[in-house]
Amino acid sequence: MSADKDILTNRQAFHEYHILDKYEAGAVLQGTEVKSIMAGRIQLKDSYVTVKDDEVWLINAHISPYSHGNIQNHEPLRSRKLLLHRREIEKLEKETAQRGMTPVITSIYWKNGRIKFKIGVAKGKKLDDKCATELRKTLNKETRQDLK
Repeated sequence: MSADKDILTNRQAFHEYHILDKYEAGAVLQGTEVKSIMAGRIQLKDSYVTVKDDEVWLINAHISPYSHGNIQNHEPLRSRKLLLHRREIEKLEKETAQRGMTPVITSIYWKNGRIKFKIGVAKGKKLDDKCATELRKTLNKETRQDLK
């Protein structure tokens, strides 16, 4: 069994949101997209996850064209379908519609020869929550330094 290998962690998602629940999803990718993601050439800056027609989609994720690709290279900003079980899709749709949560990609990693996306069901942080989180991180860092 191979270990998970992190490709990308969306630190901004942890700064902007309280992550309450997580799902692991596969994705429908083209060959050159896989190679670009493995090279770490993916950006999630303006991307978001949405549920429409009982399918989960990753919108606006920028995967740079593969440098050694040919004329069949992929479109960088195309919508990509995320693969989840039916029950997970229904639960995700229910949480976003009724409870006002936001699905966000928290990380991308390599697992058993496949690229996986970790979807977090998130609730937005307020400004004072962000400040409190930063203060807590700073205090923990200083405490660790003092103990050394």
